[in-house]
Amino acid sequence: MIPEHSVTNVSGGGCCSLLEERRNQPEELNINCVDPLNRSALITAIENENIDLIRILLEWNIDVKSWEAADTATSTFTPDITPLILAAHTNNYEILKILLGHGASLPTPHDVRCACDECATSSETDSLRHSQSRINAYRALTSPSFISLSSRDPLLTAFELSREIRRLSRMENEFRDEYNAMRSQCQEFATALLDHIRTSLELEVILNHNPDGEEHWDPGERQTLERLKLAIKYKQKQFVAHPNVQQLLAAIWYEGLPGFRRKNVARQLLEVAKLGVMFPVYSTIYMLAPTSKMGMFMKKPFVKFICHSSSYAFFLSLIWFEVRSLWTDGLLEYINDLWNIVDFIMNAFYLIWISLRFTSWYIVQKEYLHGDNPWYPREQWDPYDPMLLSEGAFAAGMIVSYMKLVHVFSINPHLGPLQISLGRMIIDILKFFFIYSLVLFAFGCGMNQLLWYYADLEKRKCYHTPDGLGGGGRGGEKKRKGKTQNVNFSGTPQRTVSGTDCALSRSKYLLFETSQSLFWASFGLIDLMAFELKGIKSFTRFWALLMFGSYSVINIIVLLNMLIAMMSNSYQIISERADTEWKFARSRLWMSYFEEGDTVPPPFNIIPTIKSLSKYVGCRKNRTSASIMRKSHKKALQRHETVMRLLIRRYITEETTKRDRSGVTEDDVMEIRQDISTLRYELIDILKNNGMRTPMLEKYVSQVPGKKNRIMERRLKKGFQIALVEGIVSEVIGANKEPHNVFSKIARAVGHRASGQSKKKDWNAMVRQSTTVRDPIESSRESDFRQSHQSMKRHTTANYNTALVSIDAEKLIKDNPRLSLVTPATRLAYAKFKV
Repeated sequence: MIPEHSVTNVSGGGCCSLLEERRNQPEELNINCVDPLNRSALITAIENENIDLIRILLEWNIDVKSWEAADTATSTFTPDITPLILAAHTNNYEILKILLGHGASLPTPHDVRCACDECATSSETDSLRHSQSRINAYRALTSPSFISLSSRDPLLTAFELSREIRRLSRMENEFRDEYNAMRSQCQEFATALLDHIRTSLELEVILNHNPDGEEHWDPGERQTLERLKLAIKYKQKQFVAHPNVQQLLAAIWYEGLPGFRRKNVARQLLEVAKLGVMFPVYSTIYMLAPTSKMGMFMKKPFVKFICHSSSYAFFLSLIWFEVRSLWTDGLLEYINDLWNIVDFIMNAFYLIWISLRFTSWYIVQKEYLHGDNPWYPREQWDPYDPMLLSEGAFAAGMIVSYMKLVHVFSINPHLGPLQISLGRMIIDILKFFFIYSLVLFAFGCGMNQLLWYYADLEKRKCYHTPDGLGGGGRGGEKKRKGKTQNVNFSGTPQRTVSGTDCALSRSKYLLFETSQSLFWASFGLIDLMAFELKGIKSFTRFWALLMFGSYSVINIIVLLNMLIAMMSNSYQIISERADTEWKFARSRLWMSYFEEGDTVPPPFNIIPTIKSLSKYVGCRKNRTSASIMRKSHKKALQRHETVMRLLIRRYITEETTKRDRSGVTEDDVMEIRQDISTLRYELIDILKNNGMRTPMLEKYVSQVPGKKNRIMERRLKKGFQIALVEGIVSEVIGANKEPHNVFSKIARAVGHRASGQSKKKDWNAMVRQSTTVRDPIESSRESDFRQSHQSMKRHTTANYNTALVSIDAEKLIKDNPRLSLVTPATRLAYAKFKV
């Protein structure tokens, strides 16, 4: 029977030849055996990247699921780590190809929200193991080599995996770093494929591929850029910002103006100004003759952008345009772009302004019909009069409208990155204001509850009503409010003291006014004299000042400085990748003008064009037959697969070359030693078959062990064994449900098991015996020779020690004249040292 460790010790060179010799004698060789560390021959071969042995083991039909039979507590890997997953984790293309060629598969993990019986049982049994198994599976799925070998469309697979992993990182935020690393790996792989594109045709085939669409792109047609749209949708910023992609987008963007980028700044501005002024003419020509030369010029992306920007500068009401975009793209796609949200807010303010103005006009006309006089001074209007509300909405809409002009700066290489950095910091500001508002509201409630009575006294002193209603407390205030809401404004409260005192009293009376005062206190606009209220007691005043001081420390000193630190940190992070962020934002802007439709800007888009009328009348192109569509679809798929295979071949070649160009490592030395050892056995077999005398070599022992194997064998010889002790620990902890002293239980269990098994065999002695019967590092013949050599050396040393006792120090001078310069004792010590 062949020893098992000769199979599991993969670093040995004779393992492959041993398996070849015993191919017809499978009963003498157990290929499914494991080593003392519970590693099978296949797992060890994958770790050592022994391609030949992996191929032979698979041909021998080794049990590829042998890891499931091992103890989960003592095995090297967890039960979910298959050989295919392990090879994918190491990103080894050759081993993955062999395993996939022999039928190995990697099932897609269940969704994180899956509630099937398998997921529910696994999560209830061990939630940590359930999450880690999902991470291991996705780490294998995101391996570039695995994607290259298992997917017909590696780019689409990388995009979808990146999107799925991004969703998982949000749901399982405990493992966010692991998921982010896998997402970065997918993005880097997709970007690396673009590095191997050599022609513009290959780039166009990749970026215009649409496997699910009805229409397919052919060379020479208008580019749809469906794959690039998908990359923008999945936020593949590195892919979109790649120089090859940006070069193609820039070529499409400036297609209508050849030589525009080579002009100086003055001539570029002059060209842009001419296009901006002429946009009504271009729009009119396009509406009348869309297929003419001037009409086709209007459809160029850059010309369309200039015309739309010029139209926006003159006509800020883009309601029709936004409603049409919302209807075409859908709500989710519409709100995905933050600028669409800004447009919606702006248009909402204008709609509110128009609605309130109409409401005010309706109220006035209604009062006319009833014979009332609606004309009275503005200062006597109701605080929430529709006209006042409409003016506020119009003012807010004007602010948002002019701020929208910042969006035009996205295409500028100098202002674009700055705009992106400022936009990303808005998230930090929103986070800050959430905490700030919470603290503000908390202190506002406390101070209002503390000072409302004294503020009411100040308000009585500040105001009086003609009917003499003083009213006490908040109920009296309600009566006064009811009085002042009469049509006759003679009941309006009259001030008796200065306006400043009235403002101070009002700032503490209502919760809203108190919170508003605390907000302005952040800017230093509140004086401590505001706490000098009528009738206030010393303790109440002291406590109010203490609360105000605490608010100042928390909100003004701590939170404001935290906001500055957050914005500084965010700006530093964004500035490091500002170029990528800016190119991604610019590409989104460019892509919005590459689409068909919405050619003419507002307000010309309200007028129906001849092109739109012809569509509704029925003057459309004849639809392509189904057979032609299928042929076109098949041809597009073949074109895409051809280009993708070329990119994958170039990528694998490049990665292999990088690995070969790396410095010499221990693995390289191990591979050479394995090859030399294998060649040694093969030469001896050839000489033996030809009738020549050959030395007797034991093929079952490794002759060229590696560093890992030497460390492992030394541990085994010293009694290193984890499996049994781990079994004791898990057994003791699992058996004791009550909170006892676990360490004493373990000690007693180990002592009990050791005493109970000492009558049979000591496990340390078993390991020593197994290692001394046949030394895996050296042959038994060499071990016996070394032991005999050490015994001969000890015998010789003992004889010389007895001879050195009676040696004469003067005789040593004859052998070495230089010893005459030292003392006799030194001569004797030198002689003993030499022996």
